[in-house]
Amino acid sequence: MSTTTSNLPERSEVEPRGGETPRFAQYFDAIVGNVSHVLRGKTDQIELAIIALLAEGHLLIEDVPGVGKTSLAKALAASVHCDWSRVQFTPDLLPSDVIGVSVFQRANETFSFQKGPLFANIVLADEINRASPKTQSALLEAMEERQVTADGTRYVLDRPFMVLATQNPIEQEGTYRLPESQLDRFSLKISLGYPSRKAHLEILDNRGSNVTLADISPVVSREELLTMIDAVSKVHVAEALKHYLVELTEGTRRHGAVELGLSPRATLQLASASRAHAAARGLNYVSPDDVKAVAVAALSHRLILRAETGDRFSQEDVIKELLDTVPVPVRR
Repeated sequence: MSTTTSNLPERSEVEPRGGETPRFAQYFDAIVGNVSHVLRGKTDQIELAIIALLAEGHLLIEDVPGVGKTSLAKALAASVHCDWSRVQFTPDLLPSDVIGVSVFQRANETFSFQKGPLFANIVLADEINRASPKTQSALLEAMEERQVTADGTRYVLDRPFMVLATQNPIEQEGTYRLPESQLDRFSLKISLGYPSRKAHLEILDNRGSNVTLADISPVVSREELLTMIDAVSKVHVAEALKHYLVELTEGTRRHGAVELGLSPRATLQLASASRAHAAARGLNYVSPDDVKAVAVAALSHRLILRAETGDRFSQEDVIKELLDTVPVPVRR
């Protein structure tokens, strides 16, 4: 896999002027610290969840029950003063249970739309792969266009809007595999994993008590969060780094273990996550380190490997190999 190593601009060309970007980093660290009170020993995963929110993306968590997926969603929503809702996906769940339904009002003999749980800033879609494909597809319009259509009427969702979905990797009976079109709409995919011994003991010392929304105070207002989200879009991506992003995603299409490689949507979402990671470090320009920090979480879940690959390659292995082999732009 060959490409020409390109130059990044001098740091002075893109250094932040004023205190906006450092203030972003302070807010980011405050949110991480607040959520860490609930979810111990998972700083990396917490940071990625916040990055997904700041990049106006969606997060997929694949993990076993009881490791803190719901706690993460609750604490994140409470830390940024946002509304949140939880939908337990089951085989009998209907699209109207998620979006909402029109109810007949006898008083004036008209129908009024009763909004469903999708009308929240952060929506926890728990065990999303237990619902039917028809119900899963009800999320697609909301995730991509930030709107829903019911009875021919379009409803725009409030900003910020994030779907935080979970699925269980072990219990396969009674599940429906997420289609590629829906997987591609998740900006990042993470796994919380079991806590370390130290974190596990801390949980026991706290008697396993769950911190509720009432116990978490916001450290960032909704207006400040929206300002942070807008700031992410202004983080500079050098031309050479854009070529690096494209080379990474195009490399998946040439990889021998990959049946279906990455789409341009993957490149866009990788760029957005990289911008958010850079801003969290107090910078207003993206470096290759920012790309590498989020690439596995941003890209691996979108890949479809060849059947003959077996256990020799995982999706994560493919992305890590590309990160090791694709030449990195250097600063001149």
